[in-house]
Amino acid sequence: MKILLSNDDGIDSEGLKFLHDSLKNLGKIIVIAPNRERSVVGHSLTLDSPLRIEKIKNNWFSINGTPADCVNIGLNFILKRKKPDILISGINKGGNLGNDVTYSGTVSAAMEGTLLGIPSIAISLVSKNNFHFSTAAEFTLELVSYVLKKGLPKNTLLNVNIPNKPLKELKGVRITKQGKSIYGDTIVEKVDPRNKKYYWIGSNNRKWSLEEDTDMFAIQNDEISITPLHLDLTNYEAYSKLLKEWKFHI
Repeated sequence: MKILLSNDDGIDSEGLKFLHDSLKNLGKIIVIAPNRERSVVGHSLTLDSPLRIEKIKNNWFSINGTPADCVNIGLNFILKRKKPDILISGINKGGNLGNDVTYSGTVSAAMEGTLLGIPSIAISLVSKNNFHFSTAAEFTLELVSYVLKKGLPKNTLLNVNIPNKPLKELKGVRITKQGKSIYGDTIVEKVDPRNKKYYWIGSNNRKWSLEEDTDMFAIQNDEISITPLHLDLTNYEAYSKLLKEWKFHI
């Protein structure tokens, strides 16, 4: 059994170490992660600068790139194109819920793995501090064992969000849909000491749609959320409608 681990919090992340220790008895663990935090970089690849692999210790490697870089370079050059049995990205410090999945480096590492034909899971702990990494690590062990046995649907990854509480305080596991964020003023405008304006993206002034069976609904109810995400972003209902109704004359 060969398990590939990555993340977007960087090679020194505490969550990555918890993840490694929880899974090490399942088989050979290979860790390939960014050399520094690369949160919110989305599914980006580095095309304008060289990438370098650094061996940290046995089966631990860092790359000066994005999470997607790490998975791609790792598979092609560290693993010599020999696919691992599963890829786990995490444990992320903070949730990846609703629309955030499009920005998330954690989810993007799992997306890259899925694109490359590897069953992949993204694991996030919904908190900003005082992280219960042991909760996420213990559940991930159970989930990985299940996925290795059952497999995943084609072109599908799992986005897992876990409430930041002791495992015994959680109320269960819910299979969920991707929720929606209701954004407020997410960009802050300020003036620097030289009287020039600057902008800071990332205000917390937003709300969540708590539609039942969404990822945020589960978290609000102290349940672990497992959302299957499909790589095909086609809106098939819109596709059928446009195909039928739209006519062009060129």
